[in-house]
Amino acid sequence: MESQIKVSMFDDRIEIISPGGLPSGITEDEYLSGKLSVLRNRNLANVCYRLGFVEIFGTGITRIKQLYEEGLKQPDFELSENTIKIVLPVFEKDLNLTEDERKIYKILSRTVLKSISEIAPYAAFGKSKTTQLLKEMAQKGIVKIEGRGRGTKYVIK
Repeated sequence: MESQIKVSMFDDRIEIISPGGLPSGITEDEYLSGKLSVLRNRNLANVCYRLGFVEIFGTGITRIKQLYEEGLKQPDFELSENTIKIVLPVFEKDLNLTEDERKIYKILSRTVLKSISEIAPYAAFGKSKTTQLLKEMAQKGIVKIEGRGRGTKYVIK
């Protein structure tokens, strides 16, 4: 396809959008499992190789998955007929969180302050338990609490 790869960097992720779908003969499962690979962009592959992200060409997806095994947030791969989009979240290792705290952490953002009413519906807990978990995470230095009362907002430190 006559189009350029788009790399967008955000505070919480990097998005890579590659024009053109999968090379012919490769299934989505084969691509995502890293079983088959076809070099499509030599420049991008060379940059990743020089930075040490890949040891040999054709191991990118496998390597990405291995690097994120211990991460709290996982990469996302979106495949369509005309594009491949990879979203790489900021890598954060296990912060010694409980399972419940992990659920809350995944809802929070580093850049967007969120109120308890924006967090609780996605946490599968009541507001009081969610608030308690957020306070415990603030004591651990993981979450920053801003404001008071109804104006209280939470963000990842």
